[in-house]
Amino acid sequence: MLGVARSKLRLRRVLIISPHFPPTNTPDLQRVRMLLPFFRENGWNAEVLSVSPELVAAPLDPWLAEGLPLGIKVHRVKALGLGWSRIPGLGALGKRSLWSLARAGNRLLAKGGFDLVYFSTTVVEVHLLGPRWKKKFGVPFVMDYQDPWVNDYYHEHPDVVPPGGRLKYALADALHRWMEPHVLRECAGITSVSPEYPIQLVRRYNWLGGLASLVQPFPGAQRDFERLADSKITQEYFDPSDGRIHWVYVGVVIPGMLPILRALFTAITTKMPSEKLKLLSLHFIGTSYAAGSRAVPRVLPLAAEFGLAEQVHERCERIPYAQTLMCLSDADALLAIGSDDPGYTASKIYPYLLARKPLLAIYHERSSINELVRKVGGAVCIPFATPLDEDALAQSISKAWLDGEEFTKLYSLVDLAFEPYTDHGSAAALCRFLEERF
Repeated sequence: MLGVARSKLRLRRVLIISPHFPPTNTPDLQRVRMLLPFFRENGWNAEVLSVSPELVAAPLDPWLAEGLPLGIKVHRVKALGLGWSRIPGLGALGKRSLWSLARAGNRLLAKGGFDLVYFSTTVVEVHLLGPRWKKKFGVPFVMDYQDPWVNDYYHEHPDVVPPGGRLKYALADALHRWMEPHVLRECAGITSVSPEYPIQLVRRYNWLGGLASLVQPFPGAQRDFERLADSKITQEYFDPSDGRIHWVYVGVVIPGMLPILRALFTAITTKMPSEKLKLLSLHFIGTSYAAGSRAVPRVLPLAAEFGLAEQVHERCERIPYAQTLMCLSDADALLAIGSDDPGYTASKIYPYLLARKPLLAIYHERSSINELVRKVGGAVCIPFATPLDEDALAQSISKAWLDGEEFTKLYSLVDLAFEPYTDHGSAAALCRFLEERF
């Protein structure tokens, strides 16, 4: 009945700003990609404003584009070419595309009919267009916090070198600290992948007061696994039929994860039976933000310290998303590794759960992942506190994962409890939140 009632009304219109968009393969486009098929049934017509993929410094994955719903308008703009990346300060996509996105947005919004603008991207600079468009066209905007703009982690951990080096990070940090309050003062609300981010914002800006927020990590998309089963996609990173025990982690490895990995390696080397250890292969895939020769292994040197050089395999470069899902499907068990940053919530947990494999999740005790697993099952979850006691965590891993060979057991996922975290359930919640913002 709700669908019938909505069909008699004008569908609301939202312009989604996602500079990265399929066939570009980057993490920050996944929310939009997965939720787009369900916008219309929830009362919204969505159009996307993005950058032409050949002008984005990221690999292409045609499989991502093949799953997009028919009839969605995608407006692609040109940006300054990749050659500008050789000039310091002009390589970032936000700087190269800001003028083109502004011009295209002006043209679309001037025609009228849009109720809302939704920025879902980690290309931070483009959010500056929100206040400008609101003033010029009277259209409110919502921001998607996939990562914190301002992060005190590296100030609190001066021994950790931030991505890109200290100078580059310091310049970006200064820009973000100027931008964030300017944009936040005008926005109608935020979505956030972590419950910590809205708390941090209100703590940082006491004038925010009743900031409207929706905490919503990237969803799980069962249809992705269904599409995968119907495709000819394969992965070449390990042979699932070679008789070895394959554990897989896919995603970046940041410095805050290394203490957790040390605890994991301690548990494996001290508690895993030798006959099992000889067969074990741990695969860490897509561990670096950098590409090519700039990508430096972070896991292999640590593994060597523990005598696990033969068991641990690391590929620094990102791989296509469909191959990521195939790696999860082919694995004997999966590893979901958190960070010593309480606000870190990896959205990869949802496809990990939907892969329906034995799953070890190690996250900070304040991470929302722990509550999620309590609700929906599907994993062995080991929380830890900070400052981290690596020996105590190693003992917890041994007891919960190794002693009873839990890595061979599948923990059932409660599908009904998981529904709000699926693409379908998440789209309904997001559309309700957006409806309240204009």
